[in-house]
Amino acid sequence: MKQEPLKNLISDLFNDMRDPGLLWQLAALVAAVLLGWLISSLLRARVTARVAEAAPESGIAHFGAESFSRVVGPLAVVAVLYGAQLMLGRWQKVHLLKVAVPIFLSLVLIRFAFVLLRRIFARQGQIGQTIRTFEKIFQLLVWAGMALYITGLWSELYLYLDQTLLPLGKHKVSIADVLGGAVSVALMLMLALWVGAVLEQRLMSVESMHLSMRVVLARFGRAILIVVAVLLSLSAVGIDLTVLSVFGGALGVGLGLGLQKIASNYVSGFIILLDRSLTIGDMITVDKYSGRVMQINTRYTVLQGLDGVESIVPNEMLVSGAVQNSTLSNKSVLLSAKVSVAYDTDLDLALRLLEQAALSVERVVKDKAPSANLVNFGADGLDLQVNWWIADPENGRGGVISDVNRAIWKLLQEHQISVPFPQREMRIIGPARLPEGS
Repeated sequence: MKQEPLKNLISDLFNDMRDPGLLWQLAALVAAVLLGWLISSLLRARVTARVAEAAPESGIAHFGAESFSRVVGPLAVVAVLYGAQLMLGRWQKVHLLKVAVPIFLSLVLIRFAFVLLRRIFARQGQIGQTIRTFEKIFQLLVWAGMALYITGLWSELYLYLDQTLLPLGKHKVSIADVLGGAVSVALMLMLALWVGAVLEQRLMSVESMHLSMRVVLARFGRAILIVVAVLLSLSAVGIDLTVLSVFGGALGVGLGLGLQKIASNYVSGFIILLDRSLTIGDMITVDKYSGRVMQINTRYTVLQGLDGVESIVPNEMLVSGAVQNSTLSNKSVLLSAKVSVAYDTDLDLALRLLEQAALSVERVVKDKAPSANLVNFGADGLDLQVNWWIADPENGRGGVISDVNRAIWKLLQEHQISVPFPQREMRIIGPARLPEGS
């Protein structure tokens, strides 16, 4: 069945303005819009309520439910309009509905693309300026394509693009095939990334599996989905996959010339995740960087220092260099504080006071009792040192050391134990000279 040119529908639509049957089309259009708005509102309220019960503090879940519910409204409008077009088309002309269907279908496509983009790229439900700009460009392209389709210029534009050939090695490819391949690859990649994001979210919720294994499976799953999406999209548009051998050769030359570091970082990322030497949440020190592991990506690892500064460390440094992990198998860390007391001090009492001061601090581990020792006979007094353990090094060390020192000072003051300090005397040798004229 040959499709009626849409450019005739535009002219027929203006001719139908005096036709009484146009009222039925207007009624169907209004009913479809109202029904779509009602379905969208009800679904949004129900989904939002369920998400609030399941994850009341999850902003991402609310964000996803809100975004997806916006697609259902235009989709319901399209379904009602298409049904009305089939029913009314038996008795009268339905040019208005034939024009309205692609308009609302374009709206469905735009909103569905927005859902995918925000689900994949929006972090913590926050929409960046880059995503908004891309959404505006995509929206403009869709509306332009819809306008070309309605006015009947789409077929002429496609014919021109299909007849214009571009040389690609020994082959020639039309611009239409290139654009079709690009659109196909983009759509398949978006779907693959969307499925990958859903897969990662599901894997991260499996508490019985080690965190590093969950991250590895999520990374591998996303990589496989991307490769399969590219291959399927290229095959769907009729592009011979053997042309990828040229790209493979160029990639091999690039790896040999200047991409060794990048490839090494990617391989190192999977090694870190597989051997479980690092886990998200560990406190590590590598080179001059130290902090908590926040993310382990395929190319780099993000460390957040106690001052809030985040450092991006290439994974190769974590594999080829020495890494100090404070929380690999045991999170307990030994800390110490030193103090000097006068030589006439009761040594046993001073040592007990130091241990008591350390035990009085909340963050000090009580299972491993603090120990105080005589370190040295100093020039000004007895040098003492108290050692204690903490089980939360991720909360910092300076604060607990300060608390122990304050407790030590308080107990020493209560028991009138003096802390000696160096004293210096200044002597002037020879007679003092008065300035002249005084």
